[in-house]
Amino acid sequence: MSSQVASHRVGKKLVDVIFGASAACAEAVKEHGADKVTNATIGAIMGEDEKLACIPTMEKVFHQLPIADAIAYAPIAGLPGYLDTVIDLTFADNKPEGYLAAVATAGGTGAIHHAIVNYTEAGDQVLTSDWFWGTYNVLCQEQGRTLTTYQLFDENQNYNLKALAAKLEELFAKQDSLLLIINTPAHNPTGYSLSEADWTGVLDLCKKYAAEGKKVNLLVDIAYIDYAGEKNECRRFMKQFSNLPENIFTMFAFSMSKGYTMYGQRTGAIIGLSASKELVDEFVDVAKYSSRATWSNINRGAMAVLNAIQQDDELLAAFEAERESLYEIIRDRAAIFMKEAEECGLNALPYKAGFFLSIPAKDSKAVCDELHKDLIFAVPLKAGVRIAVCSVPKQKMYGMAAKVLKALKAVEG
Repeated sequence: MSSQVASHRVGKKLVDVIFGASAACAEAVKEHGADKVTNATIGAIMGEDEKLACIPTMEKVFHQLPIADAIAYAPIAGLPGYLDTVIDLTFADNKPEGYLAAVATAGGTGAIHHAIVNYTEAGDQVLTSDWFWGTYNVLCQEQGRTLTTYQLFDENQNYNLKALAAKLEELFAKQDSLLLIINTPAHNPTGYSLSEADWTGVLDLCKKYAAEGKKVNLLVDIAYIDYAGEKNECRRFMKQFSNLPENIFTMFAFSMSKGYTMYGQRTGAIIGLSASKELVDEFVDVAKYSSRATWSNINRGAMAVLNAIQQDDELLAAFEAERESLYEIIRDRAAIFMKEAEECGLNALPYKAGFFLSIPAKDSKAVCDELHKDLIFAVPLKAGVRIAVCSVPKQKMYGMAAKVLKALKAVEG
């Protein structure tokens, strides 16, 4: 059959393993009942009642929005108050020295899109770790780029700085500029967070290539930072970005989806940081251009919600306490799994915080299919199996590690 689409679009088809796994789980629920099925596929916080969790203060403020804030257009760059607040929220008490600016985006995904389209050349390779959120690959392909990876963990399951160094050397032999995406803290899909020492090593490598005249662009995806621990402790690494060479441009992908339980409102921002005001001004110009060329402007109502909460001390205190309780629930669920994994000998990757943890597997789809026999539904990734601890109630976490190990042994022997 002939095709009507442009030649470079022929064969484009989204295959999303996460939504596929969720669909299989939904069918099992119909057949066996929700109480017998464990849904570890959902990348959203589900309460202990297995219903979508919502931060009550956010819900109250959202429902009380003046209609104009809900329906009016927002500026392409975003509401000015929102942008200032996003910068403050991103860094808390660890704001690095340098020039900073933010542009509103359609969720954290929009921020990643803007980094790829504006800070890579057509045909470039974009670098991230071998455990990664699959949409990075889709975003690169959509813009005519290729995603390539380095091994995230070494043989002792520590951050693999040597692998990163080798990959940077390989890529800079072919490219004069590079975009490096690092998702931390509370990495999707492993739950790992780079330490301050890890970051020192990463930035030393960046400085090495900057000194050779290469353009180093670094995107820190902080989508899960609000569930990564005490707000200043998990942001201490950000001070290391102060006064970097001008040819190291740093960006942060901010998202309201998780931290505000506003997944469907698609509101985020990209923050640019540089020792050069000229480069930050350029960042704002190109990001606004990309916004106009994609979604035009984003959700005014969600930006107004964030502003309203942050500007009211009483609302903010209630909001932060409610979000902290969700963080504690997720932390407790993960602790159950990781304790039992250690006890039964399951090789789970080092989990620090966040929505997900992962188990290496040579044939992750076969392992996930085997888990279906125990009515456990997880997400098969290229390097292993992802468990969404954000969505599984504590009572269903007990015994899961042993069942994952059983499935692994059934497939891999």
